Amino acid sequence: MSGEIATRSGSRSSKRRTNDPEGMRRRVLDVAEDSFQTRGYHASSLGDLMAAAGVTGGALHHHFPTKKALALAVIEERVAAAVQDTWIAPLQAAPSAREGVRAVFEAVAAELEQQGFVRGCPLNNLAHELSLADADFRSALARIFSGWRQAIADKVREDQEMGGEGGTDPDRFAALTVAAYSGAMSMAKTAQDAGVLRECLKGLEEGSPSQSGLPAKRRRRVLRRQTIR
Repeated sequence: MSGEIATRSGSRSSKRRTNDPEGMRRRVLDVAEDSFQTRGYHASSLGDLMAAAGVTGGALHHHFPTKKALALAVIEERVAAAVQDTWIAPLQAAPSAREGVRAVFEAVAAELEQQGFVRGCPLNNLAHELSLADADFRSALARIFSGWRQAIADKVREDQEMGGEGGTDPDRFAALTVAAYSGAMSMAKTAQDAGVLRECLKGLEEGSPSQSGLPAKRRRRVLRRQTIR
């Protein structure tokens, strides 16, 4: 009798698990996100992903008809959320753009040092692997980069409305910040040293895009080049 009850209970439990399509979808995304970051998209087979997520082929394809569809969901839902949580939200809450940028660099460096290893920037990792592979991947990744840069530029414009950052070009500062962070994360991943982030932050702060402090002769040369373009 007790064995029969246990069997029925197990069946009910199994049925509840299979009747949770959203939970199953999240589980597949969790596994795919981790595998794409650690092994890479091309090295992650659907068979391995199904085994790790504990789902059947039919269940996987119900949510993600193709491996490409799964990757796009990881990019648009997980990678975009990581950029929002790591960069955009803290930046928008910061007193100024520069203070926000400094806080993010420092927070990420501290987190990586505590973690003990560096996997790299999720957006950067997939951009390196997938940007040339498919136009849809490229567009999805480019939208995240664009939104990231726009958030930084908008924060600089807010600072300017408050009377700060008078000599800073918002779009250039945003591009330089994203490039510095992306490059720093690539170097930190290669060296397995989060300290690279602090070195790049120092370089970013010392090499301010603001032209207000440049000598007049140097400033004229910069302006001439801009006019020629």
